[in-house]
Order: sequence, then structure tokens, then C-alpha cells
Amino acid sequence: MLTGKQKRFLRAEAHHLTPIFQVGKGGVNENMITQIKEALEVRELIKIAILQNNNDDKHEVAEDLAAGAGAELVQLIGHTVVLYKESRENKTIKLP
Repeated sequence: MLTGKQKRFLRAEAHHLTPIFQVGKGGVNENMITQIKEALEVRELIKIAILQNNNDDKHEVAEDLAAGAGAELVQLIGHTVVLYKESRENKTIKLP
């Protein structure tokens, strides 16, 4: 689990990122989870946009993404999800 201080740090780090995935009408699926896991291994911190045509509860979508990818849910702001997962090979983010 991340501490409040670590989450604040990660939110600041994620501020300038652009979403690299979008959750649309189809919702969260296995293929998307696999791609998110791969992206997290490379980047550690990613943003995901939940599109307007997605009818699922955005909190549930965020939880599904985090649980599926084995990542920490850093933030859900508006329709944007920020996920963090420590990388095994490409560790770049030093948590406070």
C-alpha cells in the first residue's frame, strides 16, 4: 500500500502525463489488462482515460484496472485514472 505522501508525490509526477489507454463502450477486458501490465512494467506510472460512452461506474472501472494489472490506484480524477506499479527491470521512480 502507498502512503499519503507517496500518493501525493505520484500525483505530481503524473500531472504532465497524457492518457495512453482509453476505456470505452466495451469496458475493461483481458487484452487491455495485458497491455496495461506491459506499459506499467516499462513506465511504472500511467494515465488511463474513461470515455463518455462507457456506461460502467468510473470507480468500478478504476478498481478493475488496478486489480487486473496488480497495480496501485493513485488517483481517479474526473474520468482519468492514474495507476502505479513498481517495475522489475526499469525502476525509474524513487518513492519518498
